[in-house]
Amino acid sequence: MNTKYIWMLLICLGFVACNDPEDYIDDPIVPDVVLPPLTAGSADFSKFVSIGASFTAGYSDLALFNASQLNSFPNIMAEQFAKAGGGSFTQPMMSGNFGGLAIGGTRIADPRLVFGGAVPVPLESIIGPVTVATDIAINNPTGPFNNMGVPGAKSFHLLAPGYGNIAGVLSGQANPYFVRMASSPTTNVLTDAMIQGPTFFSLSEVGAFDILDYAIAGGSGIDQTGNFDPSTYGGSDITDPNVFAQAFGGMVTALVSTGANGVVTNIPNVTDLPHFTTVPYNAVPLDAGTANLVNQGYAAYNGGLQQAFAALAGTGLFPQEELDRRTINFVEGQNAVVIVDEDLTDLGAINPAFAALPKYRQATAEDLLVLLSLNFIGTTVGGNPLLINGVSVPLADQWVLTPEEQSIIQAATDNFNATISGVASANGLALVDLNQILNQATTTGIPFDDYTLTGEFVTGGIFSLDGIHLSARGSALLANKFLEAIDATYGSNFVASGSVAKAIDYNVTYSPGL
Repeated sequence: MNTKYIWMLLICLGFVACNDPEDYIDDPIVPDVVLPPLTAGSADFSKFVSIGASFTAGYSDLALFNASQLNSFPNIMAEQFAKAGGGSFTQPMMSGNFGGLAIGGTRIADPRLVFGGAVPVPLESIIGPVTVATDIAINNPTGPFNNMGVPGAKSFHLLAPGYGNIAGVLSGQANPYFVRMASSPTTNVLTDAMIQGPTFFSLSEVGAFDILDYAIAGGSGIDQTGNFDPSTYGGSDITDPNVFAQAFGGMVTALVSTGANGVVTNIPNVTDLPHFTTVPYNAVPLDAGTANLVNQGYAAYNGGLQQAFAALAGTGLFPQEELDRRTINFVEGQNAVVIVDEDLTDLGAINPAFAALPKYRQATAEDLLVLLSLNFIGTTVGGNPLLINGVSVPLADQWVLTPEEQSIIQAATDNFNATISGVASANGLALVDLNQILNQATTTGIPFDDYTLTGEFVTGGIFSLDGIHLSARGSALLANKFLEAIDATYGSNFVASGSVAKAIDYNVTYSPGL
């Protein structure tokens, strides 16, 4: 045993002997990186005015509230602008952190969502009933406001006189958020922005709600939120591309007419948002016995399809592919929901004998179910256990975006973005590719300091609990993207000088106890 320890000692001494003084390398001293001083380049940030819709306002978790407004991307940008000659930045602050709106004591929009441990839930389900303190009839702040973001505003709304007239709110002819901001009942958003004499402006996500409103309603024009929907002014159809072009081009022409510089964004394809990508199409688990009972319920429907197929054989009007698509069959395990698809062939129009055959089919992976369907699928109609939504009762068009509806959305998005790009280029404006940013988030993720932000609902980091709007950290990321674009266009150096938002300073969710 003594011999063994001697050999061990010799081995250790051998290792030490190899490490002569010159073999030791101290940890290198990394010098502090000296960043260049911040310069504004050719831009003048002394009077910054931001115009847009929900993202601009700071809308988050299905509401607007103090904390979300402080974390709006224009406010984050303004903090950096202040280091380069920027002035104060005022916002039409809400009354507290509950969110929601009232008019004369009557609630017209609910408080915000919070994380309930598994899924987002209403704030009041956690802390109990609250009084919505922001009442547009009694406690509106005094402007002017640098942040002219109006939740729910479409492109043409920003130019509409009377859009801030409280008398038109309940009829959908005015927007309660703009009521709080408007300098008079007859003014419009652009006018109230222009009277401030902006030297620099942002025009963000203009046109997004022109399409999003249609998408949220499943292409049906029906609002399922139960909240006041300011977008009802003008209906839920996608805005005509010519109307959008006139509105967007007119705003930019006015804003640059006094020599102001600015930055604009294009709009995302809204079907990339978690609101449309979270609920699986095959969300119905059934055992074998229940599947058999449901199939019996659809036996008459499937039989009618077979009769129509036989009667129309050889005409090409009802091909085998559509027969297969429309035939409903449930099995043990996970099953696709049953939906109404208005784009299916109207068999009754071909032959009145088949007029009673509805346009039913089971969903596929190509269909997108809106987020609110998560709480609707599997519920019963009137408490009847035989009438189950999404199973024995097909989901109406408002719950689903079919491939045909998605194509309509894509075409409109491409059209609007071509207009935005052309106007930005013609006027020498910085352009932020919001479409690419949010698409990257939902595909590969976006590195942001020590984090990677993705489009996963609740956990991804970039989107808030409503699956549409940005989280505080998402707003900070977007603010930095704006600063990058401004650097590239106007010769400023916000990024190179380190004058940017830091991810760690912005949370992903807000506490119920704010």
